[in-house]
Amino acid sequence: MLAEDRYRKIKELLKKDGSVRVTVLTELFGVSTETVRRDLEYLEKEGVLRRVHGGAIQDIIDTHEFRFQDRTRLYQKNKLEIAELACRFVEEESSVALDVSTTNLEIARLLKQRFHRLTILTNSLDIASELTDAENFTVILTGGILHHSERSLVGDTCNSHIRQYHVNTCFISASGISLNSGITDVGFGEVGAKKQMIDVAQKVIVVCNHSRFDIVSLLKVCDLMRIDCILTDSGLSREVMERYTEAGVNVLVPESGGERQEDI
Repeated sequence: MLAEDRYRKIKELLKKDGSVRVTVLTELFGVSTETVRRDLEYLEKEGVLRRVHGGAIQDIIDTHEFRFQDRTRLYQKNKLEIAELACRFVEEESSVALDVSTTNLEIARLLKQRFHRLTILTNSLDIASELTDAENFTVILTGGILHHSERSLVGDTCNSHIRQYHVNTCFISASGISLNSGITDVGFGEVGAKKQMIDVAQKVIVVCNHSRFDIVSLLKVCDLMRIDCILTDSGLSREVMERYTEAGVNVLVPESGGERQEDI
């Protein structure tokens, strides 16, 4: 069987079952294990699949966007774990960019409790509102067009406003994280703001719960090499953690102790 025929069949099996195993493919194609592994390596480089132990899986494509208010009720414990980790990467009197997300809202609440003087740059109305009683915080709310369902400000005015500043650290949320596709999201307006915050930050930290791994959302935010680390919750499986770590991605969970920012 020609290589192109094997590639086509592997794609068909992935579409049907979501995964393939090396042992099954060797029997199906009548080729060696090494040949199948080379096929999977080639298709991974093409962005078709992601290799795992014993085979390969197809990244899940997510194009659905839940409303901000609906997301506030999801993964609440996980968000608190991430917020605890995030505070360890912030220093008194530093500047922090927070994009619109329910996880960053929890981070903002904890920052208000733990720090006296910070500068916060955000395009989130809820985060700005949460910090109105933090009298020693300098809160910079971007301009822009109101995205009603996200309670955020977006658009060219928002993006140009962000570009005026330089911040020590930005915390960026994500709808999807993938070894093949990097950091992705579903919000058209919000992605522009995320990209600008990444560009003006000295340190870029992605914050998301464990369910976002191995997901590819509609819009590319940045490559994994552009970020310094990912903070997630204790629900992340050891297998996923090891795959990303082996690929050179710095993933931190509560059990890892949340190293200080000079360690990343």
